[in-house]
Amino acid sequence: MRLYFRFLSIHLKSAMTYKASFFLSCVGHLLVTLNTFLGVTFLLDRFGAIGGYTLPQLALCFSVILSATSLAECFARGFDAFPKILREAQFDRMLVRPRSLTMQILCQDLKPTMLARLLQAVVMLAWSVRSGAVNWTPAKAAVLALMILCGACVFFGLFLIYAALCFFTLEGLEVMNIFTDGAREYGKYPFGVYGKGVLYVLTFLVPLALVQYWPLQYLLDRGPAWYGLLPLAALGFLVPCTLVWRMGVRHYCSTGS
Repeated sequence: MRLYFRFLSIHLKSAMTYKASFFLSCVGHLLVTLNTFLGVTFLLDRFGAIGGYTLPQLALCFSVILSATSLAECFARGFDAFPKILREAQFDRMLVRPRSLTMQILCQDLKPTMLARLLQAVVMLAWSVRSGAVNWTPAKAAVLALMILCGACVFFGLFLIYAALCFFTLEGLEVMNIFTDGAREYGKYPFGVYGKGVLYVLTFLVPLALVQYWPLQYLLDRGPAWYGLLPLAALGFLVPCTLVWRMGVRHYCSTGS
């Protein structure tokens, strides 16, 4: 871990070399997500509620997904940029180094500008808390933390699958963006509002609903207490993701260059 934090420090110093560029990149990321939430705000101003959810409750829902994706994109960016690593034969060098492949790829590319989105998510979360979206208890606060941390792990698993598929395609499959970048967009609403079909897919295939929709029902006193434990069940998604990654590594053949 000390080596990982050393790499993190290097990436931060590199990003801060051009402070104006770093600041403008942060502002750009903020404007993208802010524009998304403004659309929700205007919609709620017209209709009052969507699927029985008020604006503070939707802000809580969106802040969970935004926090999870921001953490994953900041610290697991190396897997998102894995096609470039393969094309430039950098993976060959990683294979002969006496360090874990996962750690090397994580250290390969970090994106600290994504922390700007995390800051925005924290502001949204604080506003929703002050607006009385949830009757908070220590247990509910713990569930909220689990939703964010386990959500980041699920997105990390998706990045892992994305990178593993590159061993077979050599290029990233854009279809994976439905569950990564796309999830940040349609995650502004509870997944249940999209219908049972979508909810089942996001519960049993890609368990994003386990870190957003179902525990949210517990926070809003619309579901039993055991819904609050479902984010922990979502961690099981990392098992097949790891297996797919290992299968891809075994399939890899060096470019010889």
